[in-house]
Amino acid sequence: MSQPKVLLLGPPGAGKGTQSSNVVDEYGVDHVTTGDALRANKDMETDHGTPREYMEAGELVPDPVVDEIVRAALEDTDGFALDGYPRNLSQAEYLDDITDLDLVALLEVDREELMARLTGRRICDGCGSNYHVEFNPPEESGVCDGCGGELIQRDDDDDETVRERLDVFDENTQPVVDYYDDEGELVRIDGHGTPDEVWEALHEEIEAAT
Repeated sequence: MSQPKVLLLGPPGAGKGTQSSNVVDEYGVDHVTTGDALRANKDMETDHGTPREYMEAGELVPDPVVDEIVRAALEDTDGFALDGYPRNLSQAEYLDDITDLDLVALLEVDREELMARLTGRRICDGCGSNYHVEFNPPEESGVCDGCGGELIQRDDDDDETVRERLDVFDENTQPVVDYYDDEGELVRIDGHGTPDEVWEALHEEIEAAT
């Protein structure tokens, strides 16, 4: 079975993490995310310092450092599901220079649906289990089925913060979408269905591309 190199694009809440896991399980490839790559290589020396220096100072890790970390992560793989990178046009152009992608898939979900998905998420403050008030509710409202802990809404899942996150995606990452679209590489996947339905569509596109 081939090990595809898949880039998943989409706004927060579109399901990139879920579908990346499906790609990993189906093809035995690595799930590469910017956050994981930075944490795993936080002491890696680059021409612009280490990721740790920026992370401990509470600063955004600059593009040149992120680029080198992602490059190191991809060099260790035969195939991958890449999620969370590139976040801007400069990173997209850099990615083109360091690897050949088999598929660039955009998970499309309208803003109203994204708001419902993200603001409805709840997490147990005891065991960390995840719930959703609409799609995956607990048996008793506000109470974890597993440990009985309180279900809370994370600060970054409230209405105002979610809107800001979606605005940032539109501003920074939409040019990445346009870049791959202009190159004729972009495949659009309807992300409104169930996770299984979305996976079926994505799986077909991967099979067709490899």
